Amino acid sequence: MSDTAPAPAPALDVEAWTCPAPLRDRPRVVMGHGGGGVLSAELVQQIFAPAFGGELLAQLGDSAVLSLGGARLAFSTDSYVVRPLFFPGGSIGDLAVNGTVNDLAMSGARAAYLSCGFILEEGVELDTVTRVARAMGAAARTAGVEVATGDTKVVEAGHGDGIFVNTAGIGVVPAGVDLRPQRVVPGDVVIVSGAVGVHGVAIMSVREGLEFGVEIASDCAPLGGLVEAMLAVTPDLHVLRDPTRGGLAAALNEIASASGTGVVLQERAVPVPPAVANACAILGLDPLYIANEGKLVAFVPREHADAVLAAMRAHPLGRDAVIVGEAVEAHPGMVVARTGLGGTRVVDLPIGEQLPRIC
Repeated sequence: MSDTAPAPAPALDVEAWTCPAPLRDRPRVVMGHGGGGVLSAELVQQIFAPAFGGELLAQLGDSAVLSLGGARLAFSTDSYVVRPLFFPGGSIGDLAVNGTVNDLAMSGARAAYLSCGFILEEGVELDTVTRVARAMGAAARTAGVEVATGDTKVVEAGHGDGIFVNTAGIGVVPAGVDLRPQRVVPGDVVIVSGAVGVHGVAIMSVREGLEFGVEIASDCAPLGGLVEAMLAVTPDLHVLRDPTRGGLAAALNEIASASGTGVVLQERAVPVPPAVANACAILGLDPLYIANEGKLVAFVPREHADAVLAAMRAHPLGRDAVIVGEAVEAHPGMVVARTGLGGTRVVDLPIGEQLPRIC
């Protein structure tokens, strides 16, 4: 045995560490603040909501429903910073249109007009800008909306990421439609319109150069027509959400928290494509937390559930719709999944972000 004392361990530079779940008391913005989970909620609740005030903003919905000139309008805005700009199944242009159209649809509104703001980085190829603009135009025509106004700004090279896009939209909410989480009651049936996790895995596969034996294409699509088909069955839907950032888990947690009910999720009932399941298994991800861009989750009164489900399955964007759970009195504000082995697990609101820059 040597009598020489061991050299002291090098000091750890904790500030240099990175983690998918960053410390919540950090004084600076981290990527997790954009993930649609706990950090995003804290950013809104602790900084933006107190600064802006107002009852409409306090509802924190996908869009605000307001009365103007005797009409009930839904109004929404969103920004898109996806990387890469083009991916299987779509592009930042498709996302910018469909994302805002879908936010309006979650209030029951049919989108009518959009605005479009481009932030371009110096040096980006004009051919790339043209491709994005054309994709937006085609997506708008498919969704039945008009891009009515817009703006363009350019930032210096190195101060952007090619192209960022902001869209805002307005639409009319039909009479008798009142979609908000506060209407959820125990006994409501939870329906998902189709397979989850597809968009996030499609972005990741291109970004990281991963191959899973089959091409995974984004599910990016406008959901206005599907929502109209559901409302045609009954206007008494309780709440709709498109589970984008934070995935199905985040959407269910937000609804449970706002409604004061619990949610029981039948984990085996959630449609997860084999390619998504395999990708998540390899990378240690949970499909429930992966973003979607062409799916919705609905809380429907039990007496209308079968008819609404049938109407969804008759629509091209809802043909794989399935009942995945229900709202319950127990564990208010909490989402619990019943696993295939007969146990249960808590499905928390994510803290940060599994896959950044996906929309």
